[in-house]
Parts: sequence; C-alpha cells; structure tokens
Amino acid sequence: MTRRILRAADHRRMPWKNGRGETVEIAVYPQGAGLADFGWRVSMAGVTEDGDFSNFPQIDRTLAVLTGEGIELQVQGQPARRLTPDAAPLAFPADVPTSARLLAGPISDLNVMTRRGAFTHRLLRLAGTAAVPWDAAPEWRLLLATAPVVLDCAGEAVTLQPLDALLCEGPEAALPLPPAAGLWLIEIARL
Repeated sequence: MTRRILRAADHRRMPWKNGRGETVEIAVYPQGAGLADFGWRVSMAGVTEDGDFSNFPQIDRTLAVLTGEGIELQVQGQPARRLTPDAAPLAFPADVPTSARLLAGPISDLNVMTRRGAFTHRLLRLAGTAAVPWDAAPEWRLLLATAPVVLDCAGEAVTLQPLDALLCEGPEAALPLPPAAGLWLIEIARL
C-alpha cells in the first residue's frame, strides 16, 4: 500500500504541449513520464484566452472547471458544451480537434488523461457524501482539495490545504472514501 501527500507547492510546472500556456502537473504515471509517454496524468491549467487544445494521440481526457465563470468547449463530433465550476466534468477524446471559448474571463481547470486501451478513469466532485461505487477496481485514487480538509485515512488524520492532493496506490486505493466536501476524486484503473 502506498499513500503520498502531494503538496501544491511541489506540483511540477511546465508549458502546454502547444506552448500557449502553463500546466501544473499534480501526478503522472509512470513517475517522471513526459507528455508523449505517460500512461495517465492529472494536471491543472490556467486558461486566459480562447483557443485550440493540444492534441494527445490515443488519450482519453476529462476536464472540469475549478474557478472562473467557465468555458464553452467545442469537441469535434459533439455539440458545444458549457463548463462552469458547478457543471459535471466533460469526458472526450484528446486526439480530436477541440477548442475553448472563455465565457467571461480566465478560468482554472482540472484535467485527467489516460492512455486509451491501457487505462480508464473517472473524475467527480465530492460534496459531503460518499462517492458512487465505480464498476472498475481503481489501482490509483487521487483526492484534490479545493478547500482545507482533514481526512480520516484508516484512523490517521491527513490534512490537505487547497490544491494539495492525496494519492493512494494499490489496495488502499479501493478502501471506502470518507464523506468530505471540498474534494475532487480521480480514480484510475488498468484495463
């Protein structure tokens, strides 16, 4: 069992693949993988202007808006979709043309990407109730805090500040989640 706290100050900052902004990498597998060879990746980004998304061949992506008024996403083959901090995350293939239009000023977003055919994932907001069971058995579970929170992890108190994350791997990733508000849940499983 592995459990690590990933502090916001330690998240890796790097340019977007298309060079038009900066991404904050929270976690990546395998550790140290780059943009071309990751199995899965969890990151945040600040979006300050309208534009096209980077193309990631053979990657499935889910995006949620953390702060700001929101964006409208146009994913090829799908109707335009407005995402706000209150909206459900949007899953889409990262290798089809996708563009974003800001609704009213900059936003920050949360991205989860997994290599198609090797991994699957889900992203959801926890709102003080237990998470809905998932049909996959997660090998990794990441909890991202949006507010200060204290979690009870098998009898041990774990304190997270905003944008800190708790990454659990192996059997610990499948343990029941305590109800908690102010958290995003990311679960990743191998196929």
